[in-house]
Amino acid sequence: MDSVPRLNSVLTLMLSGLWHLGLTATNYNCDDPLANFLSPLAFSSSSDLTGSSSSAQLNWRMGTGGWSPADSNAQQWLQIDLGNRVEITAIATQGRYGSSDWVTSYRLMLSDTGHNWQQYNQEDSIWTFVGNMNADSVVHHKLLHPVRARFVRFVPLEWNPNGKIGMRVEAYGCSYRSDIADFDGRSSLLYRFNQKTMSTLKDVISLKFKTMQGDGVLFHGEGQRGDHITLELQKGRLALYLNLDDSKARLGSTVPLVILGSLLDDQHWHSVLLERVGKQANFTVDMNTQHFRTKGETDVLDIDYELSFGGIPVPSKPGTFLKKNFHGCIENLYYNGVNIIDLAKRRKHQIYSGNVTFSCSEPQIVPITFVNSRSSYLLLPGTPQIDGLSVSFQFRTWNEDGLLLSTELSEGSGTLLLILEGGTLRLLIKKEAGHGTEILTGSGLNDGLWHSVSINARRNRVTLTLDNDAASPAPDTSRIQIYSGKSYYFGGCPDNLTDSQCLNPIKAFQGCMRLIFIDNQPKDLISVQQGSLGSFSDLHIDLCSIKDRCLPNYCEHGGHCIQTWTTFYCNCSETGYTGATCHDSIYEQSCEVYRHRGHTAGFFYVDSDGSGPLRPLQVYCNITEDKIWMTVQHNNTELTRVQGSSPEKPYSMTLNYGGSVDQLEALIDGSEHCEQEVIYHCRKSRLLNTPDGAPFTWWIGRSDERHPYWGGSVPGVQQCGCGLEESCIELANDTGLFSFKDHLPVTQIIITDTNRSNSEAAWRIGPLRCYGDRHFWNAVSFSTEASYLHFPTFHAEFSADISFFFKTTALSGVFLENLGIKDFLRLEMSSPSEVTFATDVGNGPIELLVQSPYPLNDNQWHYIQAETNLKETSLQVDNLPKSMREPSEEGHFRLQLSSQLFVGGTSSRQKGFLGCIRSLHLNGHKVDLEERAKVTSGVRPGCPGHCSSYGSNCHNGGKCVEKQSGYSCDCTNSPYEGPFCQKEISALFDSGTSVTYTFQEPYPVTKNTTSLSSSAIYTDTATPKETIMLSFMTAQAPTLLLYLNFSSQNFLAILLSRNGSLQVRYRLSKDESHVFSMSTENLANRRVHQVKITRDGPELSVQMDQQLFSYNFSLEVEFRTLRSLVLGKVTDTLDLDPEVAQANTLGFIGCLSSVQYNHIAPLKAALRHASIAPVTVQKTLTESSCGSMVDSDVNAVTTVHSSSDSFEKTDEREPLTNAVRSDSAVIGGVIAVVTFITLCVIGIMTRFLYQHKQSHRTNQMKKEYPENVDSSFRNEIDLQNTATECKQEYFI
Repeated sequence: MDSVPRLNSVLTLMLSGLWHLGLTATNYNCDDPLANFLSPLAFSSSSDLTGSSSSAQLNWRMGTGGWSPADSNAQQWLQIDLGNRVEITAIATQGRYGSSDWVTSYRLMLSDTGHNWQQYNQEDSIWTFVGNMNADSVVHHKLLHPVRARFVRFVPLEWNPNGKIGMRVEAYGCSYRSDIADFDGRSSLLYRFNQKTMSTLKDVISLKFKTMQGDGVLFHGEGQRGDHITLELQKGRLALYLNLDDSKARLGSTVPLVILGSLLDDQHWHSVLLERVGKQANFTVDMNTQHFRTKGETDVLDIDYELSFGGIPVPSKPGTFLKKNFHGCIENLYYNGVNIIDLAKRRKHQIYSGNVTFSCSEPQIVPITFVNSRSSYLLLPGTPQIDGLSVSFQFRTWNEDGLLLSTELSEGSGTLLLILEGGTLRLLIKKEAGHGTEILTGSGLNDGLWHSVSINARRNRVTLTLDNDAASPAPDTSRIQIYSGKSYYFGGCPDNLTDSQCLNPIKAFQGCMRLIFIDNQPKDLISVQQGSLGSFSDLHIDLCSIKDRCLPNYCEHGGHCIQTWTTFYCNCSETGYTGATCHDSIYEQSCEVYRHRGHTAGFFYVDSDGSGPLRPLQVYCNITEDKIWMTVQHNNTELTRVQGSSPEKPYSMTLNYGGSVDQLEALIDGSEHCEQEVIYHCRKSRLLNTPDGAPFTWWIGRSDERHPYWGGSVPGVQQCGCGLEESCIELANDTGLFSFKDHLPVTQIIITDTNRSNSEAAWRIGPLRCYGDRHFWNAVSFSTEASYLHFPTFHAEFSADISFFFKTTALSGVFLENLGIKDFLRLEMSSPSEVTFATDVGNGPIELLVQSPYPLNDNQWHYIQAETNLKETSLQVDNLPKSMREPSEEGHFRLQLSSQLFVGGTSSRQKGFLGCIRSLHLNGHKVDLEERAKVTSGVRPGCPGHCSSYGSNCHNGGKCVEKQSGYSCDCTNSPYEGPFCQKEISALFDSGTSVTYTFQEPYPVTKNTTSLSSSAIYTDTATPKETIMLSFMTAQAPTLLLYLNFSSQNFLAILLSRNGSLQVRYRLSKDESHVFSMSTENLANRRVHQVKITRDGPELSVQMDQQLFSYNFSLEVEFRTLRSLVLGKVTDTLDLDPEVAQANTLGFIGCLSSVQYNHIAPLKAALRHASIAPVTVQKTLTESSCGSMVDSDVNAVTTVHSSSDSFEKTDEREPLTNAVRSDSAVIGGVIAVVTFITLCVIGIMTRFLYQHKQSHRTNQMKKEYPENVDSSFRNEIDLQNTATECKQEYFI
């Protein structure tokens, strides 16, 4: 590249730096009094107590001693003309000398021309200054940001209630010099380079501009290879086009890279700064900055010949432009340190200026603002009884609805209404006879842009013109004659008028108007302000106070901002967040929390940082009784074969988990344990060059770090797990787990040694799997009122949310407190049934209260969520109704805190909290309470007793078990399973299927090692109580549901009789039988039915679905000890009575579920613990779900047979893992055989091995391999498993 352009680039950057330094030097000590020596003529006001202008400098004691208006009301103001535009850095006020007249609060307005005023803003709101408390003391305010203006206006808001408005004022600052160019919409400046192309690696462009036009090009440059840079006003916003070396992206066909700013056509100065280094750039408009990356292939911007300012001229066509030119003023235009306007003023040869002047022409336009949607209006007179009508004006608003104009026409020609309705303009002419005319035009007119409206009625024709687009009524509209009226009401109607004088069928208009013409004559709105023309109410005259409440966009997480004149709303649809500002995530922060909410296994979105910046990520939550596993899949979980890789041409595969690295790291860091399974097969492919040398194969984890260790090994050791255990076999596979959390997840694998003859490898990286939540059960216990935990200051910006669990027995206590100079927030339990949330963000303290109908100091866990943002402050306790309040419009919005954050107490060590706090989150950030408690006296990590709050979550006889972190449900004695013992266990019974449970000492299926004590049913004496529960579905009758075999040939049978009704049969002795028949519907109807039989001594109750039946045995009845329980067909039929034997002919065909006898679950034992439980299964038993089979053909379903090992625990790992590990049981025998053959006949070893392997395959389970591994490679892997020598790992 040419060195001359590069040198020029460096010089321009140096000049840019010097320019910024010069500005800093200019502003140094910019605090001189500006009004102290002004003439009294420089002061003006809305009115004066003396009837003429009064001097009102600070410390002025002569005359009236300052300014006081004729009437003290909200329409008064005091104005200073400083002579020229100056830089203002501070202001000061006093009351009127020797009086009781002073102002306690006021606002500041600024202007360059004495018209079109701008209100002083600070922290994105119209700022209210605190005034005086007496007449003589001086109250000084330093402005947060210096302003530049010629005219300063003080607007009193409040004053001494025992006096009147009185002021003496001063402004402080220094002179301000600038270079200005005025563009008339047909002019431009061309900055021509000294060489053909200007190539820059860095650019700094800065300027200020003011305009009344919403569109126009501010600057443009382009190169022949596709480089271009353009800054253009589009509908009052700045659009930046920037492209580096991409010939495909031409300006006319691209969309803006960045759009920033709003309402920039308000004839006020706006600052622009563009800074670029390579592809990284910052774009700043006023106080809003956006960081972005440019498009293109290089880091250099190549501009050919020239840069144009004010328009894009067409080559060889002077005065012709490609786009609309800029119409307005530009000030202090610098391009890489070059003052473009100064060169133009000095007529330097680099600049071509066409029709550009060097002073800013200011149009004398007076806007007005309609402030109140109920009471604002403007009345202007017209010339009555003219044949026809002509009214025009411009308006801008954010509201969809509002009255724009209402006038009563003369000569009985009706009333004319112009309404904004749903963003559409509607013209109505109403007549007393009912006839009228309607015209509709436009849409979306509440977009904040200026729109011009014109109504013309001449010769029986009415025309409504919107933005130069005329609309007329439908052709069939009857001809109307219109005569102008004498009064025109804009924006609304006074309260004291009749309907005929001013109609307003809709709310008053809120927005701005300007350029009002009636009968083709402009109306002087300054005369209206002075009271000499028309009248008004709730107007700001000579000021358009429209504000874009969606800039910046306070809707978080991509929420769409929608605004009206007074507020904004956030549309959070499809964002995954909710709340007034889309701050709160709709997803939980871990699988553990989903389990706590009662969910079972499935796919869920997990938002690790809650309301923080990270997006939610989809995971699979395997919610079981023991651990809750969270699985994140990636894009390549199959066994992958690699050949032909070398150090010069490495094989690389990047794993994509569907989320960012930050999302994955947050999931991992919040888990107790994480792992990824790794499988690596290889043949003549090395992992390492030497044991301590550079690896040939490695993987990359988080932070883009290389890791040469493999499954089962540890970080820092360049070996596999088998290398550590000295169990490696030649040409085998290595399978293990990566479980060092700081290195996970695996993001890439690189293999470089498969390019030799017959060299190849196969790898598989399993999904990321984690369990445990380090934060959800993170708890501490506060033992004294003086104890607390302290953390760094809570920095909350515009939104702050706090959530946690607590439990206590105390009467009151402070949960959390953080203080600032003025701002603060505090959460407190103020009484046993009340929680308060108090906060102040500069607009006055807000205190919210939630009253609970139940005591909160019941030593149970309760949940608190508090939030404050720009839209609302809210507090919620448990599921009680939320307490909410909207903040005031006044004050700043940032929560400015400075002290430490105190948890469990206050800085004064008073009103501390006694009890436990758990799972504290601040704006999505998880606070580690336990770690801080370890080094804090009076606070203990952890808080036991979770089952007291959550024990009811364990259903169907499940037992709540306390854990160090949380709790679990033990479903051992329940016929259900799952995390909350709610998942039914059911099975299909075929003809002849039999499940027999033999009662004896309990089998060890509990989670702990403590043996269960023997129950009464295992003794010779029968239990006095028994409960039997089951659900069934069948289409067969008669059929046997359940059979209990007692000693001495006695039994209890539950069956369906021939008609499908339920029957319970007891045989208590040879001579005593009891038959209980329930008159129910035919239960063999392919629907699920529930049966519960309870016997307490001689009392028997049977509940069939919702029907309850009660029976009684005689007191002399003796119940025998239970020996066995049979489901399905009873195989020992010697002692069955005829009715039971008939029902037992086919046994039971259908579905049984949730079978329980006292605390024994026989069906669960058969399906889950068949190898250790005293249960015998004959013929086919297939696990299924009864509920999912309703209305299906039960007989057809039961023809599905299960394999002989259907009750064994299956291995759910990948096929490759099963295949490799399935040989481990016979590897010893295989090695012995191979060793014998090797010692005897070396020459026939390969043939014998092959034959032995084939025989082995026909007698064992068939191995499974992924389809992408060919047969030769599969054979090689099989042979590898028979090798006997343990080779050194770095030759693997």
